[in-house]
Amino acid sequence: MANILNEQIYIIPLRDVKKVPRWRRSQRAMKDIRSYLMKHMKSDDVKLDQTINEKVWERGSEKPPRKIRIRAMKFEDGQVQAELAEE
Repeated sequence: MANILNEQIYIIPLRDVKKVPRWRRSQRAMKDIRSYLMKHMKSDDVKLDQTINEKVWERGSEKPPRKIRIRAMKFEDGQVQAELAEE
C-alpha cells in the first residue's frame, strides 16, 4: 500500500436517514457515509471497513446510529480507506 497523505477523524451525522422508510435506513446510512467521505476527502475511491458495516447494522435495518465516528486515511494513489475510530 502507498504512503498515507492525510488521516482524519470524522463524526458523521446520520440524522437524514430518518427521512427514508424504516426498512431502508441502514442501507441509506451506508450510502451517506460513503458520500460524506467522498466529499470531505475529495476522492471517488472510498473503501469502508467491515467494522463500519457491523456498527451501522448492529441494531437492524430500522435503527441505525444517529452519528458515527470514523477514521479516514487517504493514500498517495487517491484511495481512501475508512475504519471505525476507537473511543
